[in-house]
Amino acid sequence: MKLIIAIIKPFKLDPVREALSDIGVQGLTVTEVKGYGRQKGHTEVYRGAEYSVNMVPKLKLEIVAADDLAPRVVETISAAAATGSIGDGKIFTLDVGGAVRIRTGETDETAL
Repeated sequence: MKLIIAIIKPFKLDPVREALSDIGVQGLTVTEVKGYGRQKGHTEVYRGAEYSVNMVPKLKLEIVAADDLAPRVVETISAAAATGSIGDGKIFTLDVGGAVRIRTGETDETAL
């Protein structure tokens, strides 16, 4: 099993969720996060005063998928979240040692 962590722009959540659903992903976790990379933040104007925002709001998606589905998940997120501009995000893939569905006691891939 693989844990796929994706950092995406907030307005791309619905297209990514729908695309993942279309390939059979049954669940994901979404967390609102802030960070910066090459985008380096931006400036905003509030009540006539300009100020710098160093941390950019993003969404962090976490999906656990079977080993054979993981590459498709990465491709799907990459395609659905892309805008072609700086700050589109990143995708990380990690190995998962195990999983347990609390309600039934199912383990590993059957727990997904």
